[in-house]
Amino acid sequence: MMRWIVGASMQLRVLVVVIAALIMVFGVSQLRQMPVDVLPEFSQPYVEIQTESLGLSAEEVEQLITTPMEQDLLAGLPWLQSIHSESVPSLSSVVLTFQPGTDLMKARQMVSERMTQAVAMPHVSKPPIMLQPLSATNRMMIISLSSKSVSHINMSVLARWTIQPRLLGVPGVANVSIWGQRDRQLQVQVDPKRLAEKNVSLLQVLETTGNSLWVSSLSFVEASTPGTGGFIDTANQRLGIRHILPIVSPKELAEVPIEDTKQIRLADVANVVENHQPLIGDALTGEGAGLLMVVEKFPSANTLEVTRGVENAMAELGPGLPGITVDTNVFRPADFIETATSNLGRAAIIGFIALAIVLMVFFYDLRTALISLIAIPLSLITAALVLYFSGATFNMIVLTGFVAAIGVVVYDAIIDVESIVRRLRNRTDRSLNATAKIVLSASHEARGAIVYAALIVLLAVAPIYFMGGTSGAFFKPLAISYGLAIIASIW
Repeated sequence: MMRWIVGASMQLRVLVVVIAALIMVFGVSQLRQMPVDVLPEFSQPYVEIQTESLGLSAEEVEQLITTPMEQDLLAGLPWLQSIHSESVPSLSSVVLTFQPGTDLMKARQMVSERMTQAVAMPHVSKPPIMLQPLSATNRMMIISLSSKSVSHINMSVLARWTIQPRLLGVPGVANVSIWGQRDRQLQVQVDPKRLAEKNVSLLQVLETTGNSLWVSSLSFVEASTPGTGGFIDTANQRLGIRHILPIVSPKELAEVPIEDTKQIRLADVANVVENHQPLIGDALTGEGAGLLMVVEKFPSANTLEVTRGVENAMAELGPGLPGITVDTNVFRPADFIETATSNLGRAAIIGFIALAIVLMVFFYDLRTALISLIAIPLSLITAALVLYFSGATFNMIVLTGFVAAIGVVVYDAIIDVESIVRRLRNRTDRSLNATAKIVLSASHEARGAIVYAALIVLLAVAPIYFMGGTSGAFFKPLAISYGLAIIASIW
């Protein structure tokens, strides 16, 4: 087989050179579009479900939400490996880990079907939410918002209703979390002393405040089940009636009369103000308190492309954010990738020049040195193209495999050419047929030893292909890139 390949290559040497040149040009142009990341996807397929239950203690969350979710809804799912849960005040989190190799979309479909039965759970919380799938290195950008002229509440409104939806529309963005967010609220801060003086109960204040809104989350008020405005029939048409809520400010809400009283207003028993919810945590920027928007990406998303998409989106939103300072460089892993890529390119050029000098000194022949000089990057580019077409991501682990294979690739490229050159220098018959026989014999002799050595090396790393878990996620890409580079070098 090897003799046939060498003989065919000699007969079709022009075609071989053309194919090699095309692979080099095509590879360099296509590999620039290959997804780049720092690390491979090393987490197992998982689905996280969160349920918000404002006001419940951690024990109540565990008893009323987490335990029923685990035992009644999610137990027995196909391909399920383990369930881990956490109950904290006002929040339940259930993480379902599936067996390695499970299709994440199918797993999410199974979980979604089970969650349709959540209506049977106690109505003490919001509906459970299945979070978006995230990359193992999901946090790919943090953006800070700060201002000296725009209030934190107004800045939070812009972040929640303008910036966040725009960033979620960037391809590759899975989630955008806002740290330090202050939701705009009209708060009725009841004064117990004035309540007693006016002989008004707290329940009356709650019902009045709830019924003054379009829809209330309080189940015991009329606004919890709002009705329609109805319609009016005329001789020619039917006109729908639409309610227009007049309350948009604290002053207007303060003028609402309390139910079942003699014209006692909310302002008579409480301070009605515009404020925000109690903060569990906060965010600090370079200018003090502000907002931090944490951008997370989908699995296998191209970090560089997603980062540039987010930056372009923020640039488009810039004119609509007067008085707000936006900093997209608080946390930007793309900086490391861009710097590493630049350093890698510079090191590759320097190494290529040094290799050319060494080959010229070693062979003292331009043509011979050129053959070895082309064979080395050709092997690496061919292996990288195979990874590119298989949908792999270029990362430090893949690069480590290529670096480990360089020694074998260089040896393979040099020893074959050196064997041929040594035979040709000692030949007595300089005819074309005699030269071809010498080249074929020398190449076959060198190739045989190289093939056996490569097989031994590949068998040594073969157990890595069967590794599982997190270790397998790290070492498999290394072994694959290493093996592909060696195989490409042999052929």
